[in-house]
Amino acid sequence: MIDEIISEDLQRIANETRLGALRDKRVLVTGGAGFIGSYLCNVLVEVGAMVTCLDNFSTGLTENINHLEGRKNFKLLKRDISTFKGEERYDHILHFASRASPEDYQIHPIETLLTNSNGSYRMLDLARKHDSKILFASSSEVYGHADVIPTPETYWGSVNPIGIRSCYDEGKRFAEALFMAYHRRHGLDTRIVRLHNTYGPRLRADGVYARALSRFIRQALKDEDITVFGDGGQTRSFCYITDTVRGIVLTLLGNKMKGEVINIGSPLETTILELAKKIREIMDSKSRITFHPSPEDDPERRCPDISKAKHLLDWAPRIGLDEGLVRTIEWFRQLDSKYMQ
Repeated sequence: MIDEIISEDLQRIANETRLGALRDKRVLVTGGAGFIGSYLCNVLVEVGAMVTCLDNFSTGLTENINHLEGRKNFKLLKRDISTFKGEERYDHILHFASRASPEDYQIHPIETLLTNSNGSYRMLDLARKHDSKILFASSSEVYGHADVIPTPETYWGSVNPIGIRSCYDEGKRFAEALFMAYHRRHGLDTRIVRLHNTYGPRLRADGVYARALSRFIRQALKDEDITVFGDGGQTRSFCYITDTVRGIVLTLLGNKMKGEVINIGSPLETTILELAKKIREIMDSKSRITFHPSPEDDPERRCPDISKAKHLLDWAPRIGLDEGLVRTIEWFRQLDSKYMQ
């Protein structure tokens, strides 16, 4: 599904990146029906890349990519990456397959671990066979309960290896280690982006797939209670989808990015309570804000040091939180209106 807001976002990404360099390139996007993966599939197809989307639809949605089916330069593979056996050659592999919602991956911890371990191994081995450039979507969660804020890429992390969130945290950390092992041993061109709380149109708000930001919007739309976990003092750094995708593309195409790990996220630290109040205010909602027990091992602060991204990529977010929220809220309003018709 492509609507006006998403079309504008895709055009912004195309205008702000050198996507023409990917024309006629064979690109595999794992998790390509997901939130960020589908944006990548969209912009790559439009610039003429030969795109293969690999997704088992455990969290991805058909409506994110069904408008691409039938395009000559788009192919969909409905497969599980942890058991995927592919031999096709790709110039670039963008590895974005993974459950990302804490509630969802805590219900499916083994599948989450296998996606980031077996799935990463299969993608790296495929890249090694064909000397493909491969980029991995890691996460700010590798930092755990960081005691260095803003957090640079050199910080090793403070993670509970056997905690309830470890299936995701340690899965991403293992994948990073495997990527670097392939880089050092085989000279493979690996690139790792540590993404921080991306939001925007297509971010799921339903059931266990919901994230705090999308859940707050959906609750405010219905004038339901906005449910904040803990006292709301925990912080996150919210980066609009166009800025995140621009950072990913710059990392993929950058001449100095081989073997590098880089933070992609907003340097503006926002408390969850501030976010809830901001959403309620923008939407003029009658929702109350209610407080609930904090989830186990929920990180208290999250804010990236993006000095490296500024230096190597000339990258920094361009969409402020207020502007991004207005666009995201309007998209959710339109989505709800469509389903109520």
